[in-house]
Amino acid sequence: MSVVVHRARLVLSPGAPTLADGAVAVRDGRLAAVGGFDEVVREFDAPEVHEWDGALTPGLVNAHTHLQYTDMAAVGRASHEGFESWMSAFMELYPLPRDWSASAAAGAALCLRSGTTAVAEIVTDAEAGSAVHAAGLHGVAFWEVLGWTESAWRRGGPDTVRAQLSALPTPPAVGISPHAIYSLDTEVIRDLSRLAAKWGVRQHIHAAESAWEDAYVRTGTGDLAERWRANGRGEFALLRDGGIDTGVIPYLDSLGALGPTTHLAHGIYVDADDRRLLRERGVSVALCPRSNAVIGLDPPPIAAYLREGNAIAVGTDSLSSSPSLSLWDDVAALHRLAHAQGYRDADLHARLFHAATAGGAHALGLDAADPTGVLEIGARADIAVFPVSSAAPEDALAELVENGPAEASLTVVGGEVRWRTPAREERTPANV
Repeated sequence: MSVVVHRARLVLSPGAPTLADGAVAVRDGRLAAVGGFDEVVREFDAPEVHEWDGALTPGLVNAHTHLQYTDMAAVGRASHEGFESWMSAFMELYPLPRDWSASAAAGAALCLRSGTTAVAEIVTDAEAGSAVHAAGLHGVAFWEVLGWTESAWRRGGPDTVRAQLSALPTPPAVGISPHAIYSLDTEVIRDLSRLAAKWGVRQHIHAAESAWEDAYVRTGTGDLAERWRANGRGEFALLRDGGIDTGVIPYLDSLGALGPTTHLAHGIYVDADDRRLLRERGVSVALCPRSNAVIGLDPPPIAAYLREGNAIAVGTDSLSSSPSLSLWDDVAALHRLAHAQGYRDADLHARLFHAATAGGAHALGLDAADPTGVLEIGARADIAVFPVSSAAPEDALAELVENGPAEASLTVVGGEVRWRTPAREERTPANV
């Protein structure tokens, strides 16, 4: 088996010391060595060596996105006054005829270009289901389930969802995405959690994204409640019975939806008790601050999540609610928000870097049996190289976190080069 060595001015991995003039060796899709360049290259007989001027890191993990909406970027470029305003703009475009497959493929290409190697992809329309597979990205493709009343669900819902899930091409792994607490009947969410465990798949749920969700759960009232009544879902238990007088997170927990095999998207409108419950259940939260800002929502409580020790990841959401699919842009937004919310600990850069790599891998369950999001021997060879101007390791990490580039120089997924910037073509030393 041939060995490819990627050498970089700096090698950064969460939880590990930074390597100056470091390298990784790739063999059969795995990392066969990680260390200083001289040390790594001596381990192999005539390896193929590529040199990069920048920082080599694990590939980024986008823990929440909808690639099929790449073609709806006009919605994401606008500013909205809140969730209802954004939803109205979204629904003006969503029903129009379009090629969901091509749109999702374009989004997958943008992910690779930005140094992302794994995604939590929400698939709503079947035509978009093959994009992650075709692009060679790792992660989980989650089939989105929404709109089911309990009565309709009993007439064949599980069989329908099972067939839809089975139709998604693998790899990557597949999972279920119960859309949100307001778009599925109570017993449907409960049953989906049971089925996910039975089928051995993960769940990914939009939760606490809108302030109106709280009124919806507690009293069955508010703008979201009225929208779903108007959409013919008045028989949903929460709407029919006037809510259950609890918040979003305890509600999901009461249905068995919270556990280590579920991760949530957004998690904005949560209090200390909610965050404690998420920690106790082992639930990660994918934070999408730029999407929240475009929609006109409050920022996520990143400082509280960090101080209290919640497991966090980073997501871009889709271009229908975000300016780009560059994960570094959301990391930078989280850095600004953490400072604005009073977080001053010296570990901020390291923890946000972890969230965008190993934290995302953990949220998707990629770290359980197949190390991802870290640079260590035996880990999946998902790597990226980013141009940085800083020479000192601490400064380079700060540069990436605070102002990371929108485009990677190199993206490798499972040992295969999936993106290379032509203007930054590497040099292959003749004397190695």
